[in-house]
Amino acid sequence: MASKSKNFSTWAVSLTNFLDSGCIVAGASGLTLWTSALKLGSFEVGLLGALSANAFGSAIGALIGGHLSDKYGRKVIYTYDMLVYMLGTLIVAFSMNFPMLLAGFLITGIAVGAGVPASWTYISETSDDSKRAYNIGVSQFAWSMGPVLIFIGGTLLAPLGLLGNRILFGFLTVVAFTAWMLQRNLDESAQWVEQKKRERETGEKPHPYKELFSNSVSVKSVFFLIGVYMFWNLVAGAMGFFMPFVYETAGGLSNFQANMLQAVLWTFTALAGYFGFAKFGDKVNHRMFFFVGALMAVVSWVILTYIGFGWTALIAFVTIWGISAGIGAQAWYALWATELFPTKYRAGSQGVMFFVVRGSAGIWSIIFPTILTTLGFKVAGTFMIGLLVVSLLIGTLWTPKTRGKSLEEITHERYGEDDM
Repeated sequence: MASKSKNFSTWAVSLTNFLDSGCIVAGASGLTLWTSALKLGSFEVGLLGALSANAFGSAIGALIGGHLSDKYGRKVIYTYDMLVYMLGTLIVAFSMNFPMLLAGFLITGIAVGAGVPASWTYISETSDDSKRAYNIGVSQFAWSMGPVLIFIGGTLLAPLGLLGNRILFGFLTVVAFTAWMLQRNLDESAQWVEQKKRERETGEKPHPYKELFSNSVSVKSVFFLIGVYMFWNLVAGAMGFFMPFVYETAGGLSNFQANMLQAVLWTFTALAGYFGFAKFGDKVNHRMFFFVGALMAVVSWVILTYIGFGWTALIAFVTIWGISAGIGAQAWYALWATELFPTKYRAGSQGVMFFVVRGSAGIWSIIFPTILTTLGFKVAGTFMIGLLVVSLLIGTLWTPKTRGKSLEEITHERYGEDDM
């Protein structure tokens, strides 16, 4: 019965990841439609990407949600967060002008950012030690299925034009309501409850960030995880929001072809997340597993950048990148970020890192369209390759040894008895 309960909570919490990627891709699939309908310029297009769940919106939400999750509990996020998300998606669905659209993107992004640190922390803290990577893999599967369903839905609704995109945001509202109904009934994390009991007994009042940044072990972990995730996410974030735009402008593909390519790509990501990371993340050497996924990401962008947009190259790109994304940096970040910090600031540390990662993606979202239009796709693609190589090197050289260990054991090894 306990195992079934844990499986239910993992899938229920993983809906947060589905809604994260889903709203990013819903915005991306309709970007050209909104641009045409509202007569948006390149700066306004970049601003939508920068303030969305893909970037600054979620960055702000993560900083707030991570701290609240450590102070008041993981469950408090699930009680209120989806209500904010639904407000944002409804504003987008009924947008009549650019300020309204921008506000909807921002509110949705804040809700996404607040939910992600709590979701990964909750999944990790409620997992068996031998199934932590598996459960994180389930969350990555859910994250990948968001784009699959949204791109397929976008393709089917394409004849409706902008109305079709409004319907997609309406669909996300319904899923968010379902997630809210499920998540608000979850039990609190036992590890968080124990941590708060210890604080009451000792009179300890942890500062949300003072301990994080005053401990050399934590600081090194922060820099390591930001290095692994940020440089990869600059590529993945730009792809999540701008890739259909790239296919259509640089590759000359139709909106239908662009959406179908992305649907195929995300299908490979979902399959790799479940049958790759979830199935083998608890069993095989983490350094080699990470390296394989990171190398595939580099190879995929070399193909697209230097071979071009022919169908053979496109199919190779979506296949190789799709698989690499399922077993790549985000899955490892989600796992390691919950393992490398004590319970008292486990979610808060993720909030800080997610703020930096998605904030940098926001800056890149403003710069990337300009590079693409002024310097061309080959230059933009070369930038992408360089970013992926940096992530590969950092993750491969400094892979932490956490496989098979409990969170308490990892904390004791890294921080000693005082932070248990």
